[in-house]
Amino acid sequence: MLKIRMSRGGAKKRPVYKIVIADSRKPRDGRFIEKVGFFNPLLPKDKKERLSLDIERIKYWLEKGAKPSDRIARFLGEANVIPKPAQKNNPIKAKPKKKAQERLAAAEEAKKAAEEAAKAEAEKPAEPAQPENEAKAKAEAEAPKEEKAAAETKLEAEAPKEEKAAEAPKAENKEEEKK
Repeated sequence: MLKIRMSRGGAKKRPVYKIVIADSRKPRDGRFIEKVGFFNPLLPKDKKERLSLDIERIKYWLEKGAKPSDRIARFLGEANVIPKPAQKNNPIKAKPKKKAQERLAAAEEAKKAAEEAAKAEAEKPAEPAQPENEAKAKAEAEAPKEEKAAAETKLEAEAPKEEKAAEAPKAENKEEEKK
């Protein structure tokens, strides 16, 4: 069976395709019957050099029974050689996969929870602010801190006196040893 398909050429990551007539049993880049055009996907779509087709030869091979590949059928449809093929759509393939669906569900749950919390706060009656009670609570919280700080300074003041007292006998002992 004859096919009109692309045969890859060019360097690594720089493809250039020949449009060829080949036996369907042959490898993609293998032996072909005739070259009928080329395609360079690296060029912008509006450039003329991106795609070149020998329309006369393609029509000849279509009459002989050659079947175009999907991509070539699109090219030929744009060139009005054959009717344009229907655009394919696979909605199942476009759906998010399992992990993406889980993330979307988690984000939606978090959003609902935030909305519910906002509604609950909006429904709460606004309690009048009690500045006197707050001031008393702050004063009580700060008072123990001040007492602790004062106690620590007293301890620090007493500690050097004890150290000096302990150092004095040592000094006397050293003087006696020298004699």
